[in-house]
Amino acid sequence: MRADAFKTRLDGYGIDGMLVTKKENRMYLSGFTGSAGALIITKGGYALVTDFRYTEQAGQQAGGFNVITHKAGEFYKCVMEEARKLGVTRLGFEAQELTVEQFTSYEAVAGGISLVATKGAVEKLRAVKDDEELDKIRKACRLTDKLFEHVLGTIRPGMSEKQLAVEMDIWMIRNGMSTSFDTIIASGKRGALPHGAASDKIMQKGELVTLDFGGYLDYYTSDMTRTVCLGKADAKQKEIYDIVLDSQLAGIKAAKAGLKGKEVDSIARGMIESKGYGQYFGHGLGHGVGLEVHEEPRFSVMDENTIEPGMVISVEPGIYIPGWGGVRIEDLVVITEADAEVLYESPKHLIEL
Repeated sequence: MRADAFKTRLDGYGIDGMLVTKKENRMYLSGFTGSAGALIITKGGYALVTDFRYTEQAGQQAGGFNVITHKAGEFYKCVMEEARKLGVTRLGFEAQELTVEQFTSYEAVAGGISLVATKGAVEKLRAVKDDEELDKIRKACRLTDKLFEHVLGTIRPGMSEKQLAVEMDIWMIRNGMSTSFDTIIASGKRGALPHGAASDKIMQKGELVTLDFGGYLDYYTSDMTRTVCLGKADAKQKEIYDIVLDSQLAGIKAAKAGLKGKEVDSIARGMIESKGYGQYFGHGLGHGVGLEVHEEPRFSVMDENTIEPGMVISVEPGIYIPGWGGVRIEDLVVITEADAEVLYESPKHLIEL
């Protein structure tokens, strides 16, 4: 039970109980998938406070948790009452999740319980995936490979970026997925926008097109980026593409357990800098993926965290040149004891359509 693993970390945060309200963290620790509720995790027991809509569902999903249904308008009061029953005196909360209004509401009925801000407490546990999670992510990636194959048979000059994005979103829904973010389609000069949401722009022959997409399957998500050329690529397009691909392959090769995130970032970034394009790669090399499309850990110039087996991380270098366009290539990898296992089978050579 994941809550058992988490409770062993309470002392490290100087607390004897943890209030968990973020949906993904709540689901991860308890199995409860409802949209409303709060967990209280202590060494002595676990409680899930929710409302009447979810009482039966919570009882079915949250094994090992005492499920309490709060009365209308008494959510905060009920949560703090349950914390007191479990003997909590210092209750941690997710500082990045609670609003000021919510914090004030809890504090008003704390009744002697001290509220202690924590950052990333559950997310650190989530960063290392178990076998069940890895299986779900692999299945999402297999479907995403099939989506890219569908894209290659669909994309064409004269189609708008939005038309292609809608086609991709519909494909995901028809195949049991739900989009995990707004599909990014950036063609021609718009390729210089790392997060260029699909627009009304018409894709033209000879343009590079960056496609960044992903979908949830059984609560876990994929995330892939490929850049293709609508027609024959010119010398500049090939040059930029090859530099990004070499950087991406170097990043994957470097992603080994025991290294810090910034060390992996540095190796891939160095490939781009050595070719004179360092100023055009301004984001981190990668991010964790799981219940969220952006989560811990990170490959970035500042990340001091050590990579561990079981972490799933994107490797996605890019070059973005204003007025010209851009290239990004992204895979998800799972860190193993020996290396990084790429979770996609989609080709990465420059595809000229």
